[in-house]
Parts: sequence; structure tokens; C-alpha cells
Amino acid sequence: MFTRFIENLRIAIFSIFANRLRAMLTMLGIIIGILAVTLMGTLISGLDRSFEKSISFMSRDVLFVTKHEWFGDEDWWEVRNRRNLKPEYVEKIKNLSDYVLAAAPLIARTTTVRYRDKSVMAVQTNGTTEEYLQVSTANIETGRFFTAGESRSGAPVCIIGVDVAQELFENEDPLGKKVKFGPHQFRVIGVTEKQGKFLGLFSLDNRAIIPLGTFQKMFARRGWSQIMVKVPAEFVSEAKDELTSVMRRIRGLGPRDRNDFAINEQEAFRSQYNTIKLAIGGTGVFITILSLVVGGIGIMNIMFVSVKERTKEIGVRKALGATPKTIMSQFLLEAVIICGFAGLIGLVLSWFGSLVINRFFPSTMPVWLAAAAFLLSLLVGILSGLAPSYRAARLHPIDALRYE
Repeated sequence: MFTRFIENLRIAIFSIFANRLRAMLTMLGIIIGILAVTLMGTLISGLDRSFEKSISFMSRDVLFVTKHEWFGDEDWWEVRNRRNLKPEYVEKIKNLSDYVLAAAPLIARTTTVRYRDKSVMAVQTNGTTEEYLQVSTANIETGRFFTAGESRSGAPVCIIGVDVAQELFENEDPLGKKVKFGPHQFRVIGVTEKQGKFLGLFSLDNRAIIPLGTFQKMFARRGWSQIMVKVPAEFVSEAKDELTSVMRRIRGLGPRDRNDFAINEQEAFRSQYNTIKLAIGGTGVFITILSLVVGGIGIMNIMFVSVKERTKEIGVRKALGATPKTIMSQFLLEAVIICGFAGLIGLVLSWFGSLVINRFFPSTMPVWLAAAAFLLSLLVGILSGLAPSYRAARLHPIDALRYE
């Protein structure tokens, strides 16, 4: 049995190498299919890691009250004309809600921060209160956060992100140094821990945090605003419903009035991401199936041609005692070897492709995906080789010997 397998393997490999160009062209469809499925899997794996790392800056137990939905189909003009949120809502929310553990307003705009002859452009400057650390995932690496007294009095102090600190101070200790936001001078009292980039798009560390009162004096309430509300993790859904009712009461909306605000949560990003991931994965699966079907048909066609070209050889082997099972296994093995070799080429190309993907989204090709892709290529070889090998096995030896 083993000797017969080795003999069939030798004949199959010899036949493939005798028609190298034809075999390589036949492999293209399988190579493209394996390349598509493995690269898509690697890309999705990298996106998952980047997304989970990026989304961690939004806690699951924090609700974001804003003018508009993060992902919605509301008319832009209607959303634009909604009333702005007011920082005063925070105290009302605390008084009216049973679920609120902490709440902080957040007003933001981009500014240029300067220190001596250095400057950092487009720094996201946030105005907030002392409860910001309780409702966000930001942590102080060095220094401290401003106090309730500094927040109320509008003290000229600031906390900066690590990107800003590195750009402005390099080898200096930023604590106690004076930086400028336009014409206004601030004393640096803290530096936040590094949070990285959100999906590789923008840095969460290119920011500065100042007391809300100071922000309002500097920018006259300009900039987009939101209210961050921390609630018990086990009651997020109930807290969201209650917060909706509280906001309607604060905004003075009637029973039939539509909400002129939105309450967003981390799940909105997760849902949108899953939709995008499904679209990417679906595209990859479609390309894979199409390529494998085309490749399988190509291999089947070539195997039929091979059977026809080697009809006399089949007749000689049968005349010497080869059984139909032996003939069938020979041609089936040849189809499997072609597809298996194509699968290996596809995996090698995918590995190089994964190195490129890793530069943008840290990722590695999952081992299970590589193994599944290779097994899939072997399965295509078996399916595409069945009909030609069955035809070869059924040839009558006398008719095969007479074939010209």
C-alpha cells in the first residue's frame, strides 16, 4: 500500500514538473483565493486588536450626553439647530438621577500650545471639572489634576498629554513650566499617561485639559460640548433610560416633543465597527469562494486534458496490472499536490502581506487560519480531481492502447 502510494506520488510529481508552466497558471486561482482569505483574516485580527485598544478610552459604564447621535440618520440641519448643552446641566443631572455616580461637562476645541520657541499645532484642549478623572479612563502619569477650587476659580493651570509634553519639553521636566494657549499663560501641573491612537487615525495624547471656568473665560463658550456621566456597570441600560427622562425634563420637552439631544455609549462604536468588519469579511469570503471555484474549474479542466494526453500511458499501466483504484489515486493525488502547492505559495505571500498590515494595525496571521486555508486548498484539489481521475480509472485498457 505504502509502496503504491510512493509510486503514484513519484509519477504525479514528475507529471507536474514536466508541465511546469501549465501547472503554475492553473494554480493562480487557488493562490488568489488563499491569499484573499488569509489577508482578510489577518486584517480583521489587526483591526480587532486596534479597536479594542482604542475603544478602551471609553468605559462601558460611561454615558455621553451630546447634541447628536454618534451614528444616526437624523437630518443634519435638524441636529445642527438643536440647543447647545450647558455645563449647568451636570448638577441637575446629579440631583435628579438615582444612578449617577459622577458627572463632568466637557467642552473642547483645538488650539496651538507654545513653550518658548516650540509649538504644537491642533492640540485638543478640553475644559472640564475636577470629576473628569472619575468619568474618563485618563490617568495622571506625573503631577496632579486640578482641584475643585481651581476649577471654580478658573485657575490658569493645565494638564497635558504625553505627545504635547515630548514635543515641547523633550529632556525637561514639564511640571511647573509655563505654556501659552494663544495669549494666555498656563502652568503645567500634570501629564497624562499614554493612551495611543484611536484606530490609528488620531492621537489621544495630543491634548490639554484646563479648568472649565478658565476655558469659558478664554474661548467664550466656543467649541463642541458633551456631558460624561458614570453609572453602575450592571445598570447601564436602566441608567440610560433614566438619563433620557432626566434630560427631557431639564430641556423642558413636552410629551410629544422629540429629543433634541442624544445619549451615546461605547456600544454604538462597537455596533458600527461590527458592521464594517462584517462587510470586510464578507468581501473576503466572496473573493475567496470566487477564486477557489474558478481555480478548481481550471484544475479540473487541466486534469481532463492530462488524462486525454496520457491515455496510452494509462492503457500500458492497466495492461501491466494497475487497478482502476491505482489509476484513480494517481490522478487524484496529482490534483491535490497542485492545489496543496498553490496553498503553500498563497500562505507565503500572505505572510509577507501580513508584515505590511502589521505596520498599520499590529497583527499576526492566526495559526488556525493558515491551517484552515491550507486544508481548504487540499479540499479543492480533491473535489476538482475526482471527475478526471474517475474517467481515467474507467478507461478500457485495449481502447487506451489504441488511442492516438
